[in-house]
Amino acid sequence: MGADVMQLIFSGLAVGGIYALIAVGFVTIYNVNGMINFAQGEFVMVGGMVAASMVSGGSPLWVAALTGIAMSAIIGAIIHRVILYPARFSTEVVLIIITIGVSTTLRGIALLIWGSTPKTLPPILEGKPVAVLNAVIPRQDFFIVGIAMILMIVLFIFFNKTMLGSALRASMMNREVSRLMGISPKLMGMLSFILGALLAGVVGVIVTPISLATYNMGLMIGLKGFVAAVIGGLVSVPGAVIGGVLLGVFESLGAGLISSGYKDATAFIILLIVLVIRPQGLLGSRSGKRV
Repeated sequence: MGADVMQLIFSGLAVGGIYALIAVGFVTIYNVNGMINFAQGEFVMVGGMVAASMVSGGSPLWVAALTGIAMSAIIGAIIHRVILYPARFSTEVVLIIITIGVSTTLRGIALLIWGSTPKTLPPILEGKPVAVLNAVIPRQDFFIVGIAMILMIVLFIFFNKTMLGSALRASMMNREVSRLMGISPKLMGMLSFILGALLAGVVGVIVTPISLATYNMGLMIGLKGFVAAVIGGLVSVPGAVIGGVLLGVFESLGAGLISSGYKDATAFIILLIVLVIRPQGLLGSRSGKRV
């Protein structure tokens, strides 16, 4: 029983790292642009599908991976500039509806381009699973956790040690004050979308070897990333990371100890509990504004 629990916890940490990266994108975009981007999961799909298509066409894995991530970032920038920036003065409800429409459109385009047949990538870390504390962990899980940790460190350095990151963080804290300080809201809005799409593209590349890439793969991943962001408070990058890890571990434990049929339901049960007990999230502060 102990070995099974450890197995589930390790698996949950890998999944939690994925949710954390998506949640960071949600938090960054929300705090800079004032909108919840429900197309975030489709950036995952773009990264995974582009990389898988290039590998099947004969490209080296690392070239395909970098191209898939870059395409996610480029599409994120285009969507912000062409669709969302012109609608920036719309209400939050209208912006949410627009992002849902973008999500549906991207899935439709992906279905036309790639069809419904799942695509895959070879494991980035090949070899037999590794035994850790009586648990058998696939090497790809180590890679996912490692990439998630490296990206969190890079994000910390970016937000705290670079001028561009400090400007983005200032925009996240208070858009109006940062505007008065000479920080361009247009540039920061574009940067937040590029960052969110970039992180989602990385997720698409690292999860495709274990879960396959399909035109609708981003739908559930995006929703769970949103749940992780809400758990963390929707205004805090550290909160998004904590929310993602907790969600991944609880989801894995629930699926393994209770029933795999509850795997997807676990995220939304946790969301309801958080909204009832602490609606501002783990690291959020109380506010009179409903979102």
